[in-house]
Amino acid sequence: MSRAENALPAEHRADVEVLWDYHDMHHVLRPSDVGVGLGGHDLNVATFTAELFHREMFPIIVFSGANAPTTVERFPRGEAVHYREHALELGVPDDAILVETKATNTGENIEFTRALLADRGLTVRSVILISRPYQQRRAYATCRKLWPEVDVRCASRPLSLDEYVASIGDPDRVITMLVGDTQRITRYAERGFAVPQAVPVEVRKAYRNLVDAGYTRRLVDE
Repeated sequence: MSRAENALPAEHRADVEVLWDYHDMHHVLRPSDVGVGLGGHDLNVATFTAELFHREMFPIIVFSGANAPTTVERFPRGEAVHYREHALELGVPDDAILVETKATNTGENIEFTRALLADRGLTVRSVILISRPYQQRRAYATCRKLWPEVDVRCASRPLSLDEYVASIGDPDRVITMLVGDTQRITRYAERGFAVPQAVPVEVRKAYRNLVDAGYTRRLVDE
């Protein structure tokens, strides 16, 4: 794909930037008990989890994720399994990695990871969730609902919007995911899956503009 084909549509850039910034929690990271790499299609999650481990931000990693229709071709053995293999290649020792292979959504990532750590007898008071950039806010809200006793910080590999789009190679996919996750902030809170969060007026406007422009493939039923 050429650089032009890999670029965000100019007419939608401002709205995409609003959503991109909204989903970044801008958390200041501090050493925590565990780092949780949330499964998905983006290997940047495993890369940054390994980087944070080497920076001694946590002593143990949990990679969580089975497969979704969008990941089964890329990660046929499961998202968490492939993430683990990538982290090993980046020098993370095998005994520092736990793998949770059944989760198929963010709620299950949190619930199954919590259960796995409890089964190992590990006391967790603080956690860093490593995810795709547009997943940070939803992951935070889900963790606060399902694991309220831990101090949670969210992180993603520090790429600019354009760098991230280039790493994925599909601007439309990035926009649709941003739109879908923005809708989920409200919908999942209404359904009891996550804690409520404020959605500023400019975010609602940008979301509606992109929905009207046709970026609707990741929306959930109203």
